Amino acid sequence: MRIKVAVPAPFFHPLDYLPGNTPVTLGCRVVVPLGRRKIVGVVTGLVDQVEDNDGIKCRPIETNLDEDGPSIPAPVLRLCEWAARYYQHPIGEVLAAALPAYLRKIKPPAERATQARASSKTRKALSKVQALNPGQQAALQALETGAGTFSVSLLEGVTGSGKTEVYLARVQQVIDQGLQALVLTPEIGLTPQLLDRFKARFGDAVAVMHSGLGDKARASAWRAAHEGRCRVLIGTRSAVFASMPKLGLIVIDEEHDQSYKQQESFRYSARDVAVVRAQQAKLPLILGSATPSLESLHNAQSGRYLHVHLQERATAQRLPELRLLDVRGMSLDHGLSKPLLDAIERHLQAGGQVLMFVNRRGYAPAVLCHDCGWVAPCPHCDARLTLHRARGKLICHHCGAQARVPLRCEACSGTTLIPVGQGTERVDEALQAHFPRARIERMDSDRARKAGELKRLLKEVRNRDIQILVGTQMLAKGHDFDGLTLVGVVTADQALYSADFRAIERMAQMLTQVSGRAGRGEVAGEVIVQTHEPEHPQLQNWLEQGYAGLAKGLLAERRSARLPPFGHLALLRADALDAQLAHAFLQRVATLITRGPIDVLGPIPAPMERRANRFRAQLLLSCESRARLQNLLSKLVPQIDSIEGARRVRWSVDVDPIDLF
Repeated sequence: MRIKVAVPAPFFHPLDYLPGNTPVTLGCRVVVPLGRRKIVGVVTGLVDQVEDNDGIKCRPIETNLDEDGPSIPAPVLRLCEWAARYYQHPIGEVLAAALPAYLRKIKPPAERATQARASSKTRKALSKVQALNPGQQAALQALETGAGTFSVSLLEGVTGSGKTEVYLARVQQVIDQGLQALVLTPEIGLTPQLLDRFKARFGDAVAVMHSGLGDKARASAWRAAHEGRCRVLIGTRSAVFASMPKLGLIVIDEEHDQSYKQQESFRYSARDVAVVRAQQAKLPLILGSATPSLESLHNAQSGRYLHVHLQERATAQRLPELRLLDVRGMSLDHGLSKPLLDAIERHLQAGGQVLMFVNRRGYAPAVLCHDCGWVAPCPHCDARLTLHRARGKLICHHCGAQARVPLRCEACSGTTLIPVGQGTERVDEALQAHFPRARIERMDSDRARKAGELKRLLKEVRNRDIQILVGTQMLAKGHDFDGLTLVGVVTADQALYSADFRAIERMAQMLTQVSGRAGRGEVAGEVIVQTHEPEHPQLQNWLEQGYAGLAKGLLAERRSARLPPFGHLALLRADALDAQLAHAFLQRVATLITRGPIDVLGPIPAPMERRANRFRAQLLLSCESRARLQNLLSKLVPQIDSIEGARRVRWSVDVDPIDLF
């Protein structure tokens, strides 16, 4: 007998091993030798009779870490095998991603999960059901499906419409049937609020999994779900692979968010994997968003998904008033116009809170010599260094390189160095000068690095201890602040000049989401968007027709250009210490492609060709048929390692890329 074991290494097929001293089953974690190392792999096959494998001598399995039962049950193993095929990634690395790091250690965890079974307090919490308004009740009824039935529903609700309450009610139904629910959220920053809402309803029956937790805590939550002690698992994208033997419902909150796509190594979309998991397990899936992705909208409009609407806010409060503010010719104080500053003053005097949205962290995105025009570059990337005044450093947001803030220009030795553009730090500084009596806090990824900082600040905003909050996109969605009455967007123009075909879609989603933070309480909200392009057709479409109207036009454009969702893409990337090596490698890859229905674009340099001292090139494949593209990739990818020069470059395949950068 031979045992097929998938190991976390770049092998597209499991390796053969001989049985060890203990019996194994499919999905078990086993310790196996690989070269001079010992690693943890997963059993994916048991073969009674095999050929000699050209005289290759197989080595035995050393230890079975799952004598009580497999860590990867059959449904999850099947899902991982599909993901490996679809995303053209080694099966062992996919299975490794499905397990918490603590469970990939050779020494088995000494501690079992500390999460107890549902207490009497929890059972009492389970019995509580918050009353839904008529719109929410109608949505809940539309989302109800029979047990053992696969369905995908797009729950499109305006910001503040109470989608979370609908999730809670639907999860309640699933729990009442003795089943489990998986709830995915795109970012760690959104988990505290969601976790509080679910724990208030379901008590200790809820567990959470994300990369911000320690290894033992993640393993504990995983075991609680695996052993059925956890009824609701809330997690970020990797939780889509969690073992849940009684899974009865999957919810994807903010389904449009690009954070659901893993951008390194195993490049999978948690949203799309969730659809396949629901299909394989024959269970319902809910995709929720106020600004659905164009892919999900297309699937809903074509009848593949059920389309459920929540068209009014749960509080019956109207949506905020939107205004584009033309700042051309205005005197700006660190990017802030006088009309915007006046509006802030007016809302503060009325007792409201203010959110200033700046989608750039740091003080300024560039440092410029006013005498000669020199801009401080990253020494390792084709990018500019960002000024972080609070840390007294210039930092590259692409490779992490740091440098001291120069006193003189490196080109002309001039001393007139000025910051250009606005980041969160600069806007924070300007607001502190204008409103010294207001408590102003900044929230971006720099502040969120400190453990518990984000949760603390969000709590203080809800308690109205903070009057002005300056933040990036991490505050643009999912948060509910009753006292927030004004949202100011420092600039909306960046996306208007982007070469990315998804830029306008993302701009509209961002503007709609951040606007939706205003006016959720008793006082109506106001949104002011500063722009130098007030007549731009896309901004006007968003202002006049809302996200839905803009999305309709974008779908028509995508159809004519055969871009997703009307076409399918795969991006082959390569990088090397020499630009010619990466380009030549992809040129050889291109020669292996039978054109026909496949459009081949490139190879060309990446939009940022040099990053971290490596030169990047890319080859884009496009096809109207997903099946044909997959058929090509399944034949092409196994050949790439044998191409001349393959060992001198790093290459990857990104199926359904969302970032062509």
